[in-house]
Amino acid sequence: MTELTELGVKAIRDGVAAGDFTAREVAEAFNAAVAGAGALNAFIVATPDKAIEAAERVDADRAAGRELGPMAGVPIGMKDLFATEGVQTTAASHILEGFVPRYESTVSQNLWNAGAGMLGKLNLDQFAMGSSNETSHFGNVVSPWRRKDGGNSPLAPGGSSGGSSAAVAARIAAAATGTDTGGSIRQPAAFTGICGIKPTYGRCSRWGVVAFASSLDQAGPMARDVADCAIMLGAMAGFDPKDSTSLDLPVPAWEAGLSDDLRGRKVGIPREYRMDGTDPEILDSWERGKQWLRDAGAEIVDISLPHTKYALPAYYIIAPAEASSNLARYDGVRYGLRELPVDAAGKAAGLQDMYAATRAEGFGDEVKRRILIGTYVLSAGFYDAYYNQAQKIRTLIARDFERAWAECDVILAPTTPTASFPLGEKADDPLAMYLNDVFAVPASLAGLPAMSVPAMLNRDGLPLGLQLVGKPFDEQGVLNAGLAIERRAGFDAKPEKWW
Repeated sequence: MTELTELGVKAIRDGVAAGDFTAREVAEAFNAAVAGAGALNAFIVATPDKAIEAAERVDADRAAGRELGPMAGVPIGMKDLFATEGVQTTAASHILEGFVPRYESTVSQNLWNAGAGMLGKLNLDQFAMGSSNETSHFGNVVSPWRRKDGGNSPLAPGGSSGGSSAAVAARIAAAATGTDTGGSIRQPAAFTGICGIKPTYGRCSRWGVVAFASSLDQAGPMARDVADCAIMLGAMAGFDPKDSTSLDLPVPAWEAGLSDDLRGRKVGIPREYRMDGTDPEILDSWERGKQWLRDAGAEIVDISLPHTKYALPAYYIIAPAEASSNLARYDGVRYGLRELPVDAAGKAAGLQDMYAATRAEGFGDEVKRRILIGTYVLSAGFYDAYYNQAQKIRTLIARDFERAWAECDVILAPTTPTASFPLGEKADDPLAMYLNDVFAVPASLAGLPAMSVPAMLNRDGLPLGLQLVGKPFDEQGVLNAGLAIERRAGFDAKPEKWW
């Protein structure tokens, strides 16, 4: 029999329902895999008991003849940005280390209601700020992939959802939650050869998710293949009255609607995405993607998204501005870390000194950098010059997409400009790191559904991903185009175990 850890969401759910194996057997297999993968540093906290408890509930429901949920028996990793009742939630920061919520995020509760079990809390870039998972207070996540030339430099799993991508790619979680602010589901999925979809903004509730940039943050699934993403997204999504930005729309039956027949569909190729410095193998994968979609019956059309070149600078004004506002709540007063400095005479410092000492100790360098940028662009002398201008650019980018939908149904582009790179290679160059998100950011600014699907391995034996961007609320169109690529690419590579 295939090892249980080799199975994805659909295979586990269907196997448990059919009685091929029990949910407890699956949970035990994945718990053992998590325990044996410490070298990846994908998990901040493992919760084997939670996985077993959920599995036993599923097994009891099946034995009693009760209907099983769409994620029944599936053990998943939960990005440590989602509040989990009774389990530490840190956003990979020191300032929240030891914080144990008394409530459950809406997305995680939806998944538990659907029958999923939690293997643990996954590592990430601190407060979701990063593209390589090197900013976590709990150490770097290491990609399970290695260069085929034998180079032993540990590789970046992408960020901020690097723990999620590493866990799924390494087969130590059947699937994982991610969050995407400017590409943090799609970019790590591309780096590790898995699938990940950011749904339309508002499709998944943000309630109980530690905030980075509230107008951009969106939860989504990361899994082995397109069907697994469709199943998991269906369980995660839904209207939530506790989130004022939540979409009050029914959740479509994405799994049932999956089809790789794209006859009558038009796929747009944005000319502005052919950027200088893009790896030639990325461009080659893009050409292959066009052919695969033609083979599926789609018509390929050229389109223009003229304001693309302004997307990244606009994003790195808007996102830090919102972060500086959101992270003001971490002050040492209500929860988390508290630093109480004393003067030379041993006298306790005042409130402002406590704020400063707590934040200096609790926030990492990248978080401080973004808070400072955000505070600067929101300050009285620069609000109009920077923040207002960036918001105008955001509107123009959204209009570019609106005009494009008159010519096409879905857009095909690279997910990243390069394959994964060694940890540390870009750590001292923030601008080079930020450029990782150049293809992902426009869809985030416009709030559109977008997905990364693995396409091929490059000459170093590392995965490359292709990105699909869809119309608002058309996750089905994105998933179907992703399925068309998945079936024609035949990507079945996985990292060789070294950990």
